Amino acid sequence: MESELSVRDVLTTDYVGVSESDSVRGVVRLMREERTSCALVVRGAEPVGIVTEWDVLGLVADGHDPDDTTVGDVMTTPVITAGPDRSLTDVATTMARQNIRNVVVEDETGVVGLVTQRDVIAAAGSFQATMTPARSSEPPIDRDRAVADPAAAPLNDEGETGVRPNGGDEYTTQGVCEACGSLADALWDANGQLVCSDCRTV
Repeated sequence: MESELSVRDVLTTDYVGVSESDSVRGVVRLMREERTSCALVVRGAEPVGIVTEWDVLGLVADGHDPDDTTVGDVMTTPVITAGPDRSLTDVATTMARQNIRNVVVEDETGVVGLVTQRDVIAAAGSFQATMTPARSSEPPIDRDRAVADPAAAPLNDEGETGVRPNGGDEYTTQGVCEACGSLADALWDANGQLVCSDCRTV
């Protein structure tokens, strides 16, 4: 990418803050009113946890009463934080590795916002064009012939054939798969879409 996005470029500054003693039902109502998928749990100015729609679904699935259950009982803790100047690629990688959908953004003054998986997906669309390789002026490769006859395939800088039998050009830029929406360490160009390795083989 020519200019990599930072957390500051995409963070959500308006977030729902709740306390550990709040009832889950009250927090769910607030999340619905604010049309958000999570609420940040704070103790004073310090973030101590996060409640997501998945936490609420787990509570209901286990048969607990949301009126008698507090936020402190269901919140995910500790929260994962990042600075506003951290690259969005790094944060997206952290989300994928930690299997989380929200990262709290803090600076020296305290919490400044959240980066959600939705923010990452929306940002992916803004730099997708820069991830698309320039089209070569050379004539198109007959991939079927190149696979059957490796001598017909062009060589890359390492002297290896540039055709991949399973299809697609690999992107080392980490991003969001256009087929399944998951974060991936590498994307492949398959039929005009940037997809992860799992979707490439489908």
